Amino acid sequence: MTTTNPSTRAPRRRLSKPERRVQLLEMARELIRDAGTDGFTLGRLADRAGVTKPLVYDHFGDRAGVFAELYREFEARQRSTLSAALAEAEPRLPVIAELVSGAYIDCCLAEGRELADVVAALSGFAALEGVRQEAEDAYLAMCRTALEPFAGSLGLAQLQAIVGAGDALARSALSSRISADQARTTLTSVVLAVAGTTGSTQED
Repeated sequence: MTTTNPSTRAPRRRLSKPERRVQLLEMARELIRDAGTDGFTLGRLADRAGVTKPLVYDHFGDRAGVFAELYREFEARQRSTLSAALAEAEPRLPVIAELVSGAYIDCCLAEGRELADVVAALSGFAALEGVRQEAEDAYLAMCRTALEPFAGSLGLAQLQAIVGAGDALARSALSSRISADQARTTLTSVVLAVAGTTGSTQED
């Protein structure tokens, strides 16, 4: 029987800093899924990832930094999903409204309860309110660009109605109070209402 001398084994490849950051964020999502944000600490994250605690601090600073990065990552995926869908979309308001709604609801559902926990945790850090505002502004700008060719000028209050309704509907879908299809359909109706039409007069 042949045995391998541990000293002759190929050393495990050291992760680059960007790769380590991706790994840590994935481990953070797992921890939040298992224990919620209340049970989340950088020490537990370090243990889960098999790294030292100072390394985790070097990447994120503190637990609020982890929550902020998870939220930014989600928002970036949400904008990327919407951008990709709009790039191939037929230029009709009902189609655009469905894509805006579908991207919002589907991304929230894909993140699951972890996102809701992270959003709730962020609200406990006054200094991080700007993180949420920055991400929301970027998403609303995309919605404005997509909808205004059909709806005319849209104000901030109108656009925020989309996000507010989307958040509420996604929470209800996550808790199984409504179906994902109901959430998408209802949010589409909200988007069309915000655009000032039911879609029947702007088909062409």
